[in-house]
Amino acid sequence: MSRAARSTAEPSAPYAADRHDLIRVQGARENNLKDVSVEIPKRRLTVFTGVSGSGKSSLVFDTIAAESQRLINETYSAFVQGFMPTLARPEVDVLDGLTTAIIVDQQRLGADPRSTVGTATDANAMLRILFSRLGSPHIGPPSAYAFNVPSVRASGAITVEKGAKKAVKATYTRTGGMCVRCEGRGSVSDIDLTQLYDDSKSISEGAFTIPGWKSDSFWTVRLYAESGFLDPDKPIRDFSEREMRDFLYREPTKVKVEGVNLTYEGLIPKIQKSFLSKDREAMQPHIRAFVDRAVTFTTCPECDGTRLTEAARSSRIEGISIADACAMQISDLAQWVGGLEEPSVAPLLAKLRHTLDSFVEIGLGYLALDRPSGTLSGGEAQRVKMIRHLGSSLTDVTYVFDEPTVGLHPHDIQRMNDLLLRLRDKGNTVLVVEHKPEVIAIADHVVDLGPGAGTGGGEVVYEGTVEGLRASGTTTGRHLDDRAALKEAVREPTGVLEIRGANANNLRDVDVDIPLGVLTVVTGVAGSGKSSLIHGSVPAGAGVVSVDQSPIKGSRRSNPATYTGLLEPIRKAFAKANGVKPALFSANSEGACPTCNGAGVVYTDLAMMAGVATTCEDCEGKRFQVSVLEYRLGGRDISEVLAMSVTEAEEFFGAGEARTPAAHRILDRMADVGLGYLTLGQPLTTLSGGERQRLKLATHMGEKGGVYVLDEPTTGLHLADVEQLLGLLDRLVDSGKSVIVIEHHQAVMAHADWIIDLGPGAGHDGGRVVYEGTPADLVAGRSTLTGEHLAEYLGL
Repeated sequence: MSRAARSTAEPSAPYAADRHDLIRVQGARENNLKDVSVEIPKRRLTVFTGVSGSGKSSLVFDTIAAESQRLINETYSAFVQGFMPTLARPEVDVLDGLTTAIIVDQQRLGADPRSTVGTATDANAMLRILFSRLGSPHIGPPSAYAFNVPSVRASGAITVEKGAKKAVKATYTRTGGMCVRCEGRGSVSDIDLTQLYDDSKSISEGAFTIPGWKSDSFWTVRLYAESGFLDPDKPIRDFSEREMRDFLYREPTKVKVEGVNLTYEGLIPKIQKSFLSKDREAMQPHIRAFVDRAVTFTTCPECDGTRLTEAARSSRIEGISIADACAMQISDLAQWVGGLEEPSVAPLLAKLRHTLDSFVEIGLGYLALDRPSGTLSGGEAQRVKMIRHLGSSLTDVTYVFDEPTVGLHPHDIQRMNDLLLRLRDKGNTVLVVEHKPEVIAIADHVVDLGPGAGTGGGEVVYEGTVEGLRASGTTTGRHLDDRAALKEAVREPTGVLEIRGANANNLRDVDVDIPLGVLTVVTGVAGSGKSSLIHGSVPAGAGVVSVDQSPIKGSRRSNPATYTGLLEPIRKAFAKANGVKPALFSANSEGACPTCNGAGVVYTDLAMMAGVATTCEDCEGKRFQVSVLEYRLGGRDISEVLAMSVTEAEEFFGAGEARTPAAHRILDRMADVGLGYLTLGQPLTTLSGGERQRLKLATHMGEKGGVYVLDEPTTGLHLADVEQLLGLLDRLVDSGKSVIVIEHHQAVMAHADWIIDLGPGAGHDGGRVVYEGTPADLVAGRSTLTGEHLAEYLGL
């Protein structure tokens, strides 16, 4: 048969493969899911919605995506699997029709000091190749332009085994672009020695003031005391010159302490490796406070913060060095690359242009490639990850997104929708967990979970089209067309917080008065300078409580009771009622079950296979010793109290024998932020992103402060919960607080007493105040992008 005849011939019957067009989930029981069964169409855009804590992430991430990744991991050799995270099989009866899952979540990008937006994508690698081909003067291969590659020179004798063995002299060189002074970090640190030790004391007397350096620590203090290089009983100020040099700067040297081989190293390099090699934002609060006290970071004088050697900075293309290119706003860099005409590198230029255009298209054109990746917000990090997939040749895969519109102005959401639809139109299955009505509106298929949160959720309450959802009567369906109204009367300010000459990042000497005693919303397109204005100019400290988007850290032993400080008054109440020590009522202290060490489960590590967690047989998952459970308060033991929901506990500690005002105050705040359904002992690792943010807000509400700064508190909130948040903000203001909210949600803007709008664009097109005044005047004037979108939202 000819090729033409073959191409036009119709198959007599559909292929069996074409019938596999659904992902089938039956009997999903992960976290709070209650035997959920659902059929998801492939090669379509499916949006999962429902109130926060209803089970969306449990179904999408912990069941569908987790099983897909687990099955792929099992295809690798046992050796490779040993280096990969072990994933347990989700609690589900049947999962059928899965495809490869690519998860694009809101986890922050690696906070390594040498990681930038350019290194996190392929943009830097392509720029380095471009400069190695076209840069003048030519200084070497692509590695010569890399700030993560040091220059290496070596020489010596090598033996060539060819015929008669013969030793020949050889030299080896590798040209790297790393600045020698700052080692590619762009900044140098100056350490204040008075913050590391008290020189009037000896090491034996506990001279070190470094967090975590206990006097009996084998790896730190005892290593210095017993190294033999210095006298541990002599005050540090009396050290000889040699002892001081060994103490502060000695190169790594092998020593034997109590028969154990250890490496001794001077204090300064040891501090630099253990504290300064990590990103400041990723540190624990007490470590960060120590670093802020002890270390001063200044721009590297040798490379001027570019991280590159003089040679790498001297090589240019049309007058632009690689340092200049990386410092440019990406939208400007895309324009410059578009103007380069060089046939010898045409494919490379086309690929680089596509990557840079993707940044602009996704709303990140205001970033620069040299921006440290640890400084990106959760929404920005998620969109940077998307860049990798937009030009991908893969089709028929499942993309899983976790609220991709986080941090996006209504103006930018339309562009995000276009990108999601483009991924679908390439033949991929796109699953999106989302609350925004604008994203729900473009769905081919909607799965609504509920009806409530926590134990009141975990069921599929609607499955079908968007139109069907509107008429379904579910919580999401009822609130889908909700529109907050403008206030009839706004509050009068009691004073102003003056900001003068603000110029952090892209701000252009901004002068603005933030009114106090009212609800102020700071808004503007992504990258317009909102966070720079508020976090960079509102003085943190006395009277200012800032609730940002940094993720709360917690292991499976942490829970809402331990995180909020609620456990402390509960333990004291139990101890007082029973005449015993409070430590008995902590599963992380004396009261812990000895078999499971207070975890409630016993973990069995099966090497490269998924570990198994089984409920502890001795305590039956209650986490406490049997003797501790005999002590009661108000007729309940400590495990029963930790199994209560916030709402139940609020009632329990509010009156009667168990009345505990300190505990009741914390529970009140948790109920205020909409967490009444959480159980007190639920591990933090099982909470959704929105729940963690609100838990943080509840904790900070207890702090004494006159000014509250909230960074996008609607993140992860269902439409029905936004109303509750607005009520909470009103209560804060009515109690005499000043509330400043950085927010894109139109309902919060409409509810504000005062709006400060930044723009008009992002990056160097922003950084100016384009509107100050009431929401009503903003809508009436429609002079800014925010004004137009707010008027459209209100139907005016």
